[in-house]
Amino acid sequence: MKDSSPAEAAVRPTAVIAAAPVLTSVVPSTGPAAGGNNVVLNGSGFAGVTAVMFGTKSALGYTVDSSTKITAVAPSGTGTVAVTVKTPGGTSNSVAYAYAPPPSLTAVSPVQGPSAGGTSVVLTGAGLTGATAVTFGTTAATAYTVNSATQITAVAPAGTGAVPVTVTTPGGTTGPVYFFYVNAPSLSAVSPVQGPSAGGTSVVLTGADLTGATAVTFGTTPATGFTVDSATQITAVAPPGAGSVLLTVTGPGGLSNSLVYTYVTAPVLSSLVPGQGPAGAGTAVTLTGTGLTTTTAVRFGAVPAAFSVLSDTKVAATAPAGAPGPVSVTVTSIGGTSNSLVYTRVASPVI
Repeated sequence: MKDSSPAEAAVRPTAVIAAAPVLTSVVPSTGPAAGGNNVVLNGSGFAGVTAVMFGTKSALGYTVDSSTKITAVAPSGTGTVAVTVKTPGGTSNSVAYAYAPPPSLTAVSPVQGPSAGGTSVVLTGAGLTGATAVTFGTTAATAYTVNSATQITAVAPAGTGAVPVTVTTPGGTTGPVYFFYVNAPSLSAVSPVQGPSAGGTSVVLTGADLTGATAVTFGTTPATGFTVDSATQITAVAPPGAGSVLLTVTGPGGLSNSLVYTYVTAPVLSSLVPGQGPAGAGTAVTLTGTGLTTTTAVRFGAVPAAFSVLSDTKVAATAPAGAPGPVSVTVTSIGGTSNSLVYTRVASPVI
């Protein structure tokens, strides 16, 4: 066999050995234990890729987008695994990929809030770290904070009815817990519409969505007490106050519209004319003072008298019969009982 000539040796091709691929990053670096998510592998030397591995498992599929990028579908797995790429040049270095545990929710507190939204809600569960979304029905939370792996604080958006609340993390989406949107209470009537400045009047409020009421307020003062009789009625005890105030109810759904409640001062008597009369019934007596509009009774001593309200400053009464001598005359109104003035009954002369 003849040796090759020097000229032939000079043109003989030299074998090229391909370099192993290099991985620089995996995005995202976490994903659900069930797999199935797309993962982008960045690096170099990706020509001729023969396998993409997540630990000991092959990717469910992959596409070599370029010599520096591969898009792979992660298989199922647990814990943290090494992602590698194989080419004819060898196996790349590894980059860590973590399988996140599936998140879960066990409770929401409070379970209800106003339809307008804005309620701060605490979600309790597990695997909540790295949450990427909190959803009320189909609407994203207005805002949320991941406090720990077991707790998220979220702000409910506006909504209606009962909605499922879910949390999405790299590990997947939780099952639902339910949040209930509640309408704000509304008021249609208050009875009575006025009472004494000293308070203590039992007031019946009529309206809708009153169940779960947390406050009844007269102006800026809370009711002395209240009872929710039904979804349409509340009985409240008016606190002390003055003038006309706005009466409102607060419930899980928010603040109601307002109705006017008026505090009435006790009447004041300044004079009565005439100041005396016969012991028998029938003398017409004019009482003068202030705050007489809502007069409900005129008494001579303990005996009620017939009366007529002429104005806020005058009441005409008919003196009842009684024993001769002085007797205290008072007026009672919605605002309370007045001071007293003296009316003197005179005995008939003896012939």
